[in-house]
Amino acid sequence: MRLTTIMAWLVVLAGFYFGLSYLLNGDGAAAGFGIVDPDGYYVVKGVRDLAYALTALILLVMGHRRALGWVVLADSIIPIGDCLAVITHGGTVGYALAVHGSAAVLVLFTAGLLLRDTAPVQPQPAPSR
Repeated sequence: MRLTTIMAWLVVLAGFYFGLSYLLNGDGAAAGFGIVDPDGYYVVKGVRDLAYALTALILLVMGHRRALGWVVLADSIIPIGDCLAVITHGGTVGYALAVHGSAAVLVLFTAGLLLRDTAPVQPQPAPSR
């Protein structure tokens, strides 16, 4: 196995580890991250959103539309999770759905269009005469 493949898997596994740590033990994960001031959340969220935007931008500029479609689909979990976070942490359902639910629908719609647009063209049978 190539070193780059191993390193890429480590990046993926670290993302899953840290993401699940915050979901399953948020206070412990925040403390392990080094955040003691709740305002640190804004920095973490801002960096997360910038990283997602840069990933999408790179794929878009490089013309990797199918890969972009899959990344956008995978990252649709962000607004879905944000919607659930608002609902379960003191926000109103109406606001959560209006802001984050609508974003999730838009992201899923975009992913669908990208994946449909870049689907391999199926050969059409020649008309019989």
